[in-house]
Amino acid sequence: MENLNSYIKEHFTDSILVKEQILKDENLITLIKNASLEVIKAYKNGNKTLLAGNGGSAADAQHIAGEFVSRFYFDRPGIASIALSTDTSILTAISNDYGYENLFARQVQAQGVKGDVFIGISTSGNSKNILKALELCKQKEIISIGLSGANGGAMNELCDYCIKVPSTCTPRIQETHILIGHIICAIVEEELFGKGFSCKQ
Repeated sequence: MENLNSYIKEHFTDSILVKEQILKDENLITLIKNASLEVIKAYKNGNKTLLAGNGGSAADAQHIAGEFVSRFYFDRPGIASIALSTDTSILTAISNDYGYENLFARQVQAQGVKGDVFIGISTSGNSKNILKALELCKQKEIISIGLSGANGGAMNELCDYCIKVPSTCTPRIQETHILIGHIICAIVEEELFGKGFSCKQ
């Protein structure tokens, strides 16, 4: 590769372009706001969030859950959030006994209750284990938020709120998912424990 500097700049530029598209899309901004309000409502009612994803999206699920339980911008009481991709004994037991496609649905069945919020993360929107969990959320009256890309795939029809990053490039979608996750965390934290904190330079 002859010009690594240009290659690096290209990645930053591509990432910025995706975020600029979102800034111009008021419907998408409103969707993120409304999804955040559902999370706030759940917490105010004593409920919790459940998060799930595969691969890099599993890491995002854990990351967001960690921000809720520990802290985001400032010290405050922890709020209940469970990443469904973390317990190796549960993951291997369900995968072995019921199949990988039931990995998250089984946990939603066991741990989810009416009024909880499930956040399913899938760049394609077609991860079978996420789709099965979303189907179960409808039965259990669990609010569902999807983080996806492009047209949202099959998730688009199953989520109460499907937040679709305007890109078909997996890394760009994943980068934007964690930004959206951070925004949701910030809104929730501010509404529940408001201190007016931000990272503005």
